Amino acid sequence: MPKNTIAIASDHAGFDLKYTLKQDIADLGYEILDLGPDVPDSVDYPDYGYALATAMKDGRATMGVLICGSGIGISIAANRYPQIRAALVHDAMGARLAREHNDANVVCFGGRMIGADVARDCLRVFLDTKFAGGRHERRVYKLSNPI
Repeated sequence: MPKNTIAIASDHAGFDLKYTLKQDIADLGYEILDLGPDVPDSVDYPDYGYALATAMKDGRATMGVLICGSGIGISIAANRYPQIRAALVHDAMGARLAREHNDANVVCFGGRMIGADVARDCLRVFLDTKFAGGRHERRVYKLSNPI
């Protein structure tokens, strides 16, 4: 997979939003690794959070997008992996700060909590924002390397 590949996954509650955001990701020039599901039948969100984290760990994607009903469960699942910094966001400022201060590499949305237009804006801001480094570096280091 190319360097600019974004993995995306959801559960059934995030299925529709996943397809909306996939188009935006493609329009921004990124390759997409869709980890499912392919149909809106009921599934377990941890399976998809783990699949995305594994894909990133294996180098098949550099960033990720996860969606479940609230965004909470799937972000917890992904954050069990030390190389993942998944941030649940609800607005553009949260998306910007997740990248700028926390070097988040996965953005999470609640498919039942956020409208498509707000999610699209958050995704764009998330992908356009760079990590600020500096004083934040030691804090981000500690996220994957507990004391």
